[in-house]
Amino acid sequence: MSLTEKQKRFADEWLIDMNGSAAAIRAGYSPRSADVTASRLLGNAKVRAYIDARMAELSKRTGVNQERIIRELARIAFLDPTQLVNMDTAELLDAATADDRAAIASVKVKTMNGETEMIEREVRFADKIKALELLGKRFGMWLDRQQIDVQGAVQIVDDVPKGDGHNG
Repeated sequence: MSLTEKQKRFADEWLIDMNGSAAAIRAGYSPRSADVTASRLLGNAKVRAYIDARMAELSKRTGVNQERIIRELARIAFLDPTQLVNMDTAELLDAATADDRAAIASVKVKTMNGETEMIEREVRFADKIKALELLGKRFGMWLDRQQIDVQGAVQIVDDVPKGDGHNG
């Protein structure tokens, strides 16, 4: 009930970049049929179980899982910057939590000395639109392809006259 070495190598390669054709080639399968081979291997219950077990192990080791990713995207998507940063001084508010600060992509502080000292601050947040897009995709809010659903009975009508001397 175990995998062959080649199947195991394919699964390990697939876990690197989740590219089936490339994984099949790197595992030693024929480049000419790599896409078909990858599809077949990914549909194999034993290969799939091995991949799922490795992914679960990786998730446990790194602490990265679907729930955490969705939580991070939601944090970015729904953050109100005015609750985190003083809009006049660009300084973080005392009430900003570690969760809020995790949505900050970068902070720049530039001090200019001259007759008067000036401080320029720039706070950039993670991309809110991208986070919303990824959350929307996760919850199937928009499709990348058109889906047509037609229901109804099909009736075939034979309206060709019989015996008219023509062979159809």
